[in-house]
Amino acid sequence: MTVIRAIVTDIEGTTSSISFVKDVLFPYARKRLPAFVETHGDTPEVQHWLHEAAKEAGIVEAPRQQIIDLLQRWIDEDRKSTALKALQGMIWKEGYEAGDYQAHLYPEVSARLHAWRADGLHLYVYSSGSVPAQILFFRYSEAGDLTPLFSGYFDTETGPKRERASYEKIAEAIGEQPAHILFLSDIVEELDAARSAGLRTGWLLREPLTLPDAPRHPAYRDFDAIVL
Repeated sequence: MTVIRAIVTDIEGTTSSISFVKDVLFPYARKRLPAFVETHGDTPEVQHWLHEAAKEAGIVEAPRQQIIDLLQRWIDEDRKSTALKALQGMIWKEGYEAGDYQAHLYPEVSARLHAWRADGLHLYVYSSGSVPAQILFFRYSEAGDLTPLFSGYFDTETGPKRERASYEKIAEAIGEQPAHILFLSDIVEELDAARSAGLRTGWLLREPLTLPDAPRHPAYRDFDAIVL
């Protein structure tokens, strides 16, 4: 069997519950977005991402309120927009630092990540959330600061999560042959793309999801069930 040297993990539904993102982070950003844009809209970084959002929507010029309405609609739609994710990450940073919430982790995740790292594996994250948001997530987790465990982070600036080329780029950036990398996700289309790029795959199907009799990828109930 090929030796696994690196693990790349998704977040939502994999290390952490989807409900934390949907029911805590998204509403938090949506509620605070108008005030955040009004307060920080003239800073270069926020201006850049507001411009990128307008460009993505095909808007040449628009009043600030129209852009706010657009971004809130994208939050409701869970649009995988790099500009939106960047702005959400800035708002979430304020919430984490204020202690308004901590990032949810499934019970076994922290111990398993520590064990894998202690065994010499290099750990990475690939999520649709921006890299800064990913770092915040693991820095302010319920299990404490886990960022020292990770060697790097990837988001949609690398590419869409359901495209083979994204995983080829990740393997190149990590500096490992794809066959030595294990990608963990709860989304089968992401796993399909990773496998087509040559990566090993692990399909997380947490309770109350049912483990299929003949899964398209090695299927696991939790991280403790993963055999390397």
